[in-house]
Amino acid sequence: MKLNVYLSGEIHTDWREQIKAGCGAHDLDIEFTSAVTNHDASDAAGDMLGVEDKSFWRDHKSAKVNAIRIKSLLEQCDVAVVRFGDKYKQWNAAFDAGYCAAKGTPYITLHDENIVHPLKEVDGAAMAWATTPEQVVEILKYVVKSA
Repeated sequence: MKLNVYLSGEIHTDWREQIKAGCGAHDLDIEFTSAVTNHDASDAAGDMLGVEDKSFWRDHKSAKVNAIRIKSLLEQCDVAVVRFGDKYKQWNAAFDAGYCAAKGTPYITLHDENIVHPLKEVDGAAMAWATTPEQVVEILKYVVKSA
């Protein structure tokens, strides 16, 4: 079985690379996609549309330009992995999880136990909750290789 897996959420750690490496080590037939993970590039996604003197409008334009990529990739994925880190609030990740839930796209949440309570609704709609990238790899291995 081949899967298209969208990796959503926190961009400040190497969790994406850990999942990709782990799946590669098991020779899983998975194509990974993601939003732009360069924070500065993502924030500047709408800058080609003109300079804004208010940060709201710069963020608004960049969010919409970024959404072209994100919505397209979420529509194409078979499953999403949504990572919530401890350092920042990832509202975009929560939005992606909600989009998946609304569309019926299975998703796995990835976060530490200390933020279970604020994510109870997000986790409630998830197919699985993992606390490590290795657990995500094991879930994907099961999905791809089980007969």
